[in-house]
Amino acid sequence: MSWALVKNGTVERIINTPTNITVNGVTHPRSIFSNWSADQLAAIGVLPYSEEKVDNRYYWSGNVTYSVGPTAVTGSYNGTGRDVDSLKDGMLAEVKTKAAAKLAPTDWMVIRAAEGGTAVSEEVSTYRAAVRSHSNDLETAINALSDLAAVIAFDNKAFVEVRKVKHDAENEDGTTTTTYGPETEENNRTIRGVDAGWPTDPLAEVDPAFVSLTEAE
Repeated sequence: MSWALVKNGTVERIINTPTNITVNGVTHPRSIFSNWSADQLAAIGVLPYSEEKVDNRYYWSGNVTYSVGPTAVTGSYNGTGRDVDSLKDGMLAEVKTKAAAKLAPTDWMVIRAAEGGTAVSEEVSTYRAAVRSHSNDLETAINALSDLAAVIAFDNKAFVEVRKVKHDAENEDGTTTTTYGPETEENNRTIRGVDAGWPTDPLAEVDPAFVSLTEAE
C-alpha cells in the first residue's frame, strides 16, 4: 500500500514504503502506518494513494496529476499514443512468427513428400492451408487498422468460451476417474487479435473440456 503526504491540498510526497516522517515539526515513526487508523493518519495529512497508469502497450507515460479527495489521493498519468505504424509492424511480425511456428511441426512431412516419400495426408494439408489463409486474413485486417483506437480494439477482442464442467471421482482402489460434462460453463475472455481464430492442429492433443470459443457480439 502507498500513501500521499498532503499539505494545504497539495501532495508533498508519495510514500511507497512505511518510513519515519516529519509533519509540522513532529517526527512520527514508521509504525504509524500499521498501528494508526485511517482517520488518525488523515489527521496529519497522510492519505491512501493509488495510481491510474496508462497502458504501456499503447501509450508512452507522461507526467502525473494528483486528485486529492477527503479520504484518498489518486495519481493519473498523462499518456501519449505510440506510433500506430510501429504497433502494426509488431503485430504483423507476430502473425508471421505464429504461422511459422504452427507449420513447423509438419514441415518435415512436406519435405518428405517433395523428395518422393509418403504424401502429406489430406488432414494435414488442409490444416496447413488454413494456417496460411488465416495468417493472410490477419495481415489484411492489421493493415486496415487506421488509428490507435482500432489497434487497441483489435488487440483486445471479447470472446465467450464454453467448457464442460470437470468431475473427479475417487475409485475404490484409490485412483481418480475424471469426466467432463454434460454440464457446461461460460467464461468471458479477452484475446488478442493475433491469437484468435487459428485453425486447430489435427495432430494436437484434444482438450476434453473444450466446447466452443466465439467472439462476443
